[in-house]
Amino acid sequence: MNAKFLRIIATAAVVIFTMVSCSSPEEASIESVEVIQFYDYSEIENETLDLINKYRDSVGFSKLEKINHISYVSSEHSDEMVQTNIIGHANFAQRQSNLHIALGALEVGENVAFNYSTPKSVIKAWLKSQSHKDNLDGDYTHFGISIRENEIGQKFYTNIFIKK
Repeated sequence: MNAKFLRIIATAAVVIFTMVSCSSPEEASIESVEVIQFYDYSEIENETLDLINKYRDSVGFSKLEKINHISYVSSEHSDEMVQTNIIGHANFAQRQSNLHIALGALEVGENVAFNYSTPKSVIKAWLKSQSHKDNLDGDYTHFGISIRENEIGQKFYTNIFIKK
């Protein structure tokens, strides 16, 4: 099976799981989300987004447009990873729902990483991982990022892609 078909199946599974999973009454009644207009990008965040667009351009994909709200949502997840010291995609369905409601996202993808010291090193690692590369190469239109450090300087990356 090709990667696009598998991605469609995986997305459908997440949507079905989200629809049938337990949720609190608060989660079930979310109808609107405040769209965050401002995000203060660090130099390393801007550099990472620039490198992603340079990579996409070099392989014939369209460049992605940065949206502050996506970076804010990314920052919530990066902050959570710093606090728990757990790297992963916990609560991805909530981020996906937020972006669907707030921005009209039709598709959402996410890359996370831990303890890469430079933007070049994290992009290189993502390109070596097929699932991360699929997101870098994906049919997305917009993106955002958050890079947070813990108390000993280890970096936690959350990079979210959407298609509007």
